[in-house]
Amino acid sequence: MFTNVSIIGDGAMGTVLAMLLCEKEVAVRMWGYDRDQLAQIELCGENKKFLPGYAIPEALVFEPEDSLIMAGAELVVSAVPCQFMRSVWSRLKEHFPANVPVVSVAKGIENQTLLRPTEILVEVLGCEPLKCAVLSGPTIADELARRLPATACSASGNEELAREVQYTFSAPWLRIYTNRDIVGVELAGAMKNIIAIAAGIVDGTGAGDNAKAALLSRGLAEITRLGISCGAKPQTFAGLAGLGDLVTTCISPKGRNRTFGERIGQGQTAEEALAATESVVEGVATCQSVVSLAGRHNIEMPITQAVYQVLFKSKPVHEAIADLMKRKLKAE
Repeated sequence: MFTNVSIIGDGAMGTVLAMLLCEKEVAVRMWGYDRDQLAQIELCGENKKFLPGYAIPEALVFEPEDSLIMAGAELVVSAVPCQFMRSVWSRLKEHFPANVPVVSVAKGIENQTLLRPTEILVEVLGCEPLKCAVLSGPTIADELARRLPATACSASGNEELAREVQYTFSAPWLRIYTNRDIVGVELAGAMKNIIAIAAGIVDGTGAGDNAKAALLSRGLAEITRLGISCGAKPQTFAGLAGLGDLVTTCISPKGRNRTFGERIGQGQTAEEALAATESVVEGVATCQSVVSLAGRHNIEMPITQAVYQVLFKSKPVHEAIADLMKRKLKAE
């Protein structure tokens, strides 16, 4: 178990993990790219922007200095949204301590490069892939802050690191499992956000529970197809990082991606729906990446393509749904 942890990123997940670790008497320091926002969290004793309503532990240390945030750390947590990881870590890389493992909690695929979060870390920091892990699963930050029962998985090609992360973040209300399929865990966590946008659209249009059930099952099928083609293990997509995270994201009223999609289903444009959302809606940028990745691997992803057409080609929602229903009949 790691006892000295630095968290890069002051969003909801970074904050709730800091709260959890402080409760376990782990020494925790938090850094944010905007030092004024970081100072505001410290002053208020609450992350009013990303996790309002929950007191920040007094033991949490806020460190705005790039050169100091990772000094002495045994583990670094990357809690930066995927599309911002490259710029943040390019800024911090000269201060990154050699041979210290890093665990990512981001869910996305970088535009242009089509790299997963840990691949970005390896490329920018020059660290060994076996020094990287992922913590992922159905973990809505608000529910973790309320200590409601939850599960997640710690994934790494390095089994020892996966276990260390498992023990570090396990709590009476958070059960962590280990997984060696880091490719599948990261891809599942990214792609489920696209299906969650579609689920929100279904909710917004009032298409019903039958439609939503079909969406989740067929969405999982296309996520799995692309994941396997990228080298992931099929069983990962039936586990916590796959089906578990997909269900939570598609049904929770707290889910940013689902709520964003719901606004579109109710008649807002993608631009209007984004403007109404405080946090980053990872599924939007990820949708572009996944369409490109599916093209690279020649994988059919009709739901993802439909979401892409609605978000980036201004296709009316009712037309996108109708076109999905008119696709050629085939075996499941």
